Amino acid sequence: MEQQRLFVFAGSYAEAEESGVYVYAFNEESGTLTLTDSIAGLKNPTFLNVDADRRLLYSIAETVNQSGQKVGEAAAFAIDSAKGSIQLINREITVDSTTCHIQRDVNSQFLTVTSYHGGMIGLFSISEDGAIGQKLDVIQHEGRSQHPERQDRPHPHSSFYSPDGKFLLIADLGLDRIVTYKLDTAAQKLVHQSEVALHPGAGPRHLSFHPNGGFVYVINEVDSTITSFTYEKETGRLTTKETVSTLPAGFEGENSCAEITVSMDGKYLYGSNRGHDSLVVYAIDELSGLLSLVQHISVEGGHPRHFALTPNGRYLLAANRDSDNIVTFKVDQSSGKLSFTGKSVSIAKPVCVIPVYLTI
Repeated sequence: MEQQRLFVFAGSYAEAEESGVYVYAFNEESGTLTLTDSIAGLKNPTFLNVDADRRLLYSIAETVNQSGQKVGEAAAFAIDSAKGSIQLINREITVDSTTCHIQRDVNSQFLTVTSYHGGMIGLFSISEDGAIGQKLDVIQHEGRSQHPERQDRPHPHSSFYSPDGKFLLIADLGLDRIVTYKLDTAAQKLVHQSEVALHPGAGPRHLSFHPNGGFVYVINEVDSTITSFTYEKETGRLTTKETVSTLPAGFEGENSCAEITVSMDGKYLYGSNRGHDSLVVYAIDELSGLLSLVQHISVEGGHPRHFALTPNGRYLLAANRDSDNIVTFKVDQSSGKLSFTGKSVSIAKPVCVIPVYLTI
């Protein structure tokens, strides 16, 4: 019988000479993280994607091109699940600006990188050995929205493939839009399909599909809200349902949102607040997809840039960039509520945390 072990991969802000990508073993009995490897050599390997089936790790980074311009880079690593270590396969320049997000399609044939500062999305092939392949397509967004500083130009913040892999949804913070592209696998291009406008000043950042495939939830960074949509699987079209706040009533301080995820059973939604430094928990009505507030809880740190549920949903791990820690929370799966385990691990400026089971 094959054994599985739960690993946690973390990306961070780091100079190239510093450790930037980390591997931890996660003990599900105690809720503790144990460092098994870390890799230097990449500048700001902030966001990661893990292909658990093929034991591959993908990371963004930043570098400079021949003319000295800051550009995006991506790196592929092979994961040794027996040792809990990673080894570089290759690294390639991606798009003509720094990137903030990397995503892989459901068939592990394509990677997309998102450039917040450059306003663009790049589509890349994945080689048979898992390496970063060729640049296939680059989409440049145009326009602006309401906020004078945050939305004076396009700022796509993430790309997420639909569960069936047919469509790619781009949350553009600068445009207050979610733009849907069809993934044309034959032509190896992204084809504009549709878009939906959010309320002005929302600033959509990341999104999460409900396991039923019929609802999508977007966390809005600029005005600290979550917007719910119905999703048409055949056309990729989104229809707005409602918008709720991520903050408790009466909170007056500065805040911006970061990450959002829906539990595997589809019953609960989680979002992160930076400023209030909390996680918000909502219950999801299974028929309507509408949200009802369950909890706000401190992240036991500062600036929760990202978080993730473990695959079985028993734990949530929060990456707090400004307090240099990853904090472990227990999930009550009957109520959705979180409780701090008392366990955390020190890590410099964490940005992304991805827990996956790997066969050993």
